[in-house]
Amino acid sequence: MLTITAPTTPAPLTRTPNTGARTTERPLLRVGLVQHRWHEDEQDLRAELDEGIAAAARLGAQVVFLPELTLSRYPAFVEGGDNPGRQAEDLLTGPTFTFAAKAAAEHGIPVHASLYERDDRESGDQYDDGLGFNTAILASPSGRLLARTRKLHIPVTAGYYEDTYFRGGPATDPYPVHTALDGVKLGMPTCWDEWFPEVARAYSLGGAEVLVYPTAIGSEPDFPQFDTQPLWQQVIVGNGIANGTFMVVPNRHGNEGLITFYGSSFISDPYGRILVQAPRDESAVLVADLDLQQREDWLALFPFLTTRRPDTYGALTEPVDHASPFGKA
Repeated sequence: MLTITAPTTPAPLTRTPNTGARTTERPLLRVGLVQHRWHEDEQDLRAELDEGIAAAARLGAQVVFLPELTLSRYPAFVEGGDNPGRQAEDLLTGPTFTFAAKAAAEHGIPVHASLYERDDRESGDQYDDGLGFNTAILASPSGRLLARTRKLHIPVTAGYYEDTYFRGGPATDPYPVHTALDGVKLGMPTCWDEWFPEVARAYSLGGAEVLVYPTAIGSEPDFPQFDTQPLWQQVIVGNGIANGTFMVVPNRHGNEGLITFYGSSFISDPYGRILVQAPRDESAVLVADLDLQQREDWLALFPFLTTRRPDTYGALTEPVDHASPFGKA
């Protein structure tokens, strides 16, 4: 498997004696990411992921991140039909958590993954919609669930009929910032969430330093000549700049029928620099060191969070008007 490492940690562009006062207190965080393709043979799929995780661990990664719906073929290229949730799995006893926990134990580092979660009850509510959650998890070497976050925003367009498989995550604690990774403040939204500036801003206000977006994105079936990859990358990098966050984005690659997934997984820093990136059409392992102090360096110079005007943002919390998909006329 192709392995790509960031040659050096880019210098902080705006570090001052004040913002750099804690530099020696925070060692670099070395993260790994695996870009894979789906295999019809489950053993081949797991072997590829295992190979990538092992390669990242050998290179010193302290955590490894995997793409959306890690062990599954992407299901939503067709509508879900009746009871699509029959394909979903239990959070703690299903194959995805079991796989991630086993890999974490084998390599002694946390492993992140994503699954189609079966959960008919949440916060005392009973669901009868036949859907499940699209859930990101982080498993510890000891077999514990360190973190879980449900995808909030659900796509509805041709080839990505996710609204017929997944319900959006609950509005209670929608942007959890996890600290189980040696105190690093980690957010774990998923795929379509990456297009929404409100998501990155909410996580940044919660103190998140690193956002990981497990992703499954590729061609547009109705517009096969339209390549969204540059737009996808630009919006994620831009959201990282606007919020002072590192962005870790594992995508899958390969043709699964109606959709050809375009890989291009990457890791970027708060200054918008691409630290390392995978090709479009090849499985790969990415490893990079994150200088977490750069968040404060950048936000001290460009204090986006403290110069906001929330008193003017009321329109953002109004109910969605489906009759006006392009905004008010």
